[in-house]
Amino acid sequence: MYVPSYYAVTDREEIIAFMKNHPFGLIISSDGAEPVATHIPLEVESRGEDLYLTGHIARVNRQSALLEQEASSVLAVFHGPHTYISSSWYARPDAPTWNYTAVHAYGKLQTITSAQRVEQMIRDLLLKYEGGQEQPVEWDMVPAKMMQAMLKEITCFEIKVERLDAIYKLSQNRTDSDLEAVVTKLDELGWQDREVAEQMRAIRSTKTNRLFTKTSQ
Repeated sequence: MYVPSYYAVTDREEIIAFMKNHPFGLIISSDGAEPVATHIPLEVESRGEDLYLTGHIARVNRQSALLEQEASSVLAVFHGPHTYISSSWYARPDAPTWNYTAVHAYGKLQTITSAQRVEQMIRDLLLKYEGGQEQPVEWDMVPAKMMQAMLKEITCFEIKVERLDAIYKLSQNRTDSDLEAVVTKLDELGWQDREVAEQMRAIRSTKTNRLFTKTSQ
């Protein structure tokens, strides 16, 4: 991913926080002839100094067979809100652009075959996403035969992250007056546009490429 220096996010803690706040990612691998990709939620786990991503896909997914190859190389993509930026909003004519935030995580993937660990991963996922519901679905509420059949139809995996590239492209290269004009316009549009506007304000106020963590004192 091409990342100009003024858009680069280099703090590991900030990058991890971004991934945790935008867990629905894209796993990309290759069958040697063409790229193969699947959209899935990914869990982010720090284990000492190492960073891992965990998730699962349907076993019938053609990418499943690729992931089962020993230590296969993959790319996981995470992204936040994004929006078009019209150059008509600037003080002077310029090229239009697109504002966005994204993280690319590169690493080696290993499938998880332990039935006990697979079950625990899905239990944890259910608890995490159902925990905030008014009437949460609990593990024991799902018929055991149905759940066991489902567990046999998925491929669980973990990715040991070897490299992280991160970008917050939020008009850091524009003047204060241009930025104010852009956020004013975005505030008048949809929810995603307004989220980008809030991120732009946050970046400009702190003068650092951080949205989820604070600068160390």
